Amino acid sequence: MNRDEKAGKVHALNETFSKAKFAVVTDYRGLKVTELEKLRTELRQKNAFIQIAKNTLLKLAVKGTEYEGLDESFTGTTAIAFSFEEPVGPAKVLTDFAKEFDALQIRSAVMDGKVLSTEDVAALAKLPNKEQLLGQLCGVLVAVPTGLVRALNGVPNNLVYALQAIKEQKDN
Repeated sequence: MNRDEKAGKVHALNETFSKAKFAVVTDYRGLKVTELEKLRTELRQKNAFIQIAKNTLLKLAVKGTEYEGLDESFTGTTAIAFSFEEPVGPAKVLTDFAKEFDALQIRSAVMDGKVLSTEDVAALAKLPNKEQLLGQLCGVLVAVPTGLVRALNGVPNNLVYALQAIKEQKDN
């Protein structure tokens, strides 16, 4: 790779870091190509992707971005997973994949400019994803008017039951 190709690669990586909302540094030493392709497919389903690059290029690419804290993690065989939307889905995919294949190790991550440890990524993976949170919110929003309707409907129902009991009492 000549100097111009390296500069282009650094520029492309820098743009990717600038646009990403969440990035995870992993060590993929020992992963087979088929396993790496499986990981790429699973990440793609969560609107994320993984990229392999040289550590020196990565160190140059993170300069001037909020991902400078990852600089220390760029050692050995390095692959970086990027997410441009929500971080929970890719974190779940990576932690599940790391449990299934011991060869993948999560080193660190950055979300909103804050460096996260491996434990933080695992905790993030346990959170509900965006769709689940929206479902829970809808359930809460529906519960309030439903409870109000039931409370307002209770008074006339009780009146009808009382009138019915009086009528039955007079009939007897």
